[in-house]
Amino acid sequence: MEDTVQVISKRPKPNENENKSQKISICEIMKTNTSDIIQKLEVEMPILFQNYSDLYSRYLHSIQDLFGVCHLAEEKYFDKMQIDQNFLKTVDEYWKFMANITESQIDLSTNFLKSYVPFRLSVIDSWDQYVHTLTNTYAKTLSQFIQN
Repeated sequence: MEDTVQVISKRPKPNENENKSQKISICEIMKTNTSDIIQKLEVEMPILFQNYSDLYSRYLHSIQDLFGVCHLAEEKYFDKMQIDQNFLKTVDEYWKFMANITESQIDLSTNFLKSYVPFRLSVIDSWDQYVHTLTNTYAKTLSQFIQN
């Protein structure tokens, strides 16, 4: 992550003489700063996703260890308690039901996110077409006033 900060901060900065002679453009200020933010996000996203993947892998490993110990405890203590198998089957059915609901919710979220990005891309494309049409119309109208 430090490399990312260094790369973005290495953007060439104009010297003082260049600043005095350059005309400042509002559009360029907004474009440059917005682009910098989007590029920063673009650089950070893969790192963020990898961190979450590592986090969930660690959770999975920890849970697998926990239930490995649970098996040992079950063999040593719970088997001696002689818990009713019908009760355990009911508990198993309940947890399978809950797991299915959770997996369905994960599927719904995943499908939503799969369609969300293309939707956003479509909105941006539509906006882009609108802006191009608007600027072309503005330029034509402005040129008519300038010619007169």
